[in-house]
Amino acid sequence: MKNIVIIGCGQGIGFATAKIVSQNNHVIGISKTENSEIENLNIEFHQMDILNGNLDEITFPDVVDGLVYAPGSINLKPFNRLSTDDFKNDFEINVLGAVKIIQKLLPNLKKSESASIVLFSTVAAKLGMPFHASISASKSAVEGLTKSLAAELSAQKMRVNAIAPSLTDTHLASQLLSTPEKREASGKRHPLQRVGNAEEMGNMAEFLLSEKSSWITGQIISIDGGMGSVKL
Repeated sequence: MKNIVIIGCGQGIGFATAKIVSQNNHVIGISKTENSEIENLNIEFHQMDILNGNLDEITFPDVVDGLVYAPGSINLKPFNRLSTDDFKNDFEINVLGAVKIIQKLLPNLKKSESASIVLFSTVAAKLGMPFHASISASKSAVEGLTKSLAAELSAQKMRVNAIAPSLTDTHLASQLLSTPEKREASGKRHPLQRVGNAEEMGNMAEFLLSEKSSWITGQIISIDGGMGSVKL
C-alpha cells in the first residue's frame, strides 16, 4: 500500500478523493473541516487549518508516495469590488498552502520510487470568465507552480500534475447550484450539458497518483465538460 497525504479531505473533491484512494492505500488526511463520514473511511485524519496549523505536530510516514492538495475557493465578484485582501486570501488558500505542505513533505516524497503530486486549478485559468479575476489569478499561479515543480523534481522521478475542473457539484459551489433553475442554467453552459461531480475529479486524482500515469508530468488536465476547449 502506498502512503498518500490528502489536504482538504473534509468535503467536496478532497473528500471524494480520500474515499476513492483509501480503498487501496494508506491515507493521511488533513482538513480544517471535520466530516462525520470521514470516520467511516479507512484514513488517518487530522483536523487542522493547513495555513495556520503546525505540521510538525503530525507524524508523517518516512516515505510518502503521493500528495493531493484539494483546498480551494470560489470568490466571484466584479473586479471593482475585489479588495487586495480578496486576492491575498485566494492566493494563500490555493497557492501558499500547497507550497507549505510540498516543502514539508519533499524529503518524504523523494524517498518514494514513484512520487506523485496532484494540485487543482480551474477552467477559469484557461478561459476568460467574468467575475473570476481573483480565483483565476491564484489558480493560474497553481498551474505555473505545477509546471515549474514538474521540471525541477523530474530528476528525482517525481511527477507533478494539476486537475482543472469546471463547476463541480460540491459544498463550495452550493450557492451557484442552490435551485433547479441555477443548476440547469449552469449545466447548459457546458458542451456536455451538466456540471461535474466530485467523484469524477477524485477518479482522475487516483489515476494521477497511480502507476497508470507513470509517464505523465507537468500537465494541466481539464475535466470541465468540454467548456475550456469546445464551442458549440
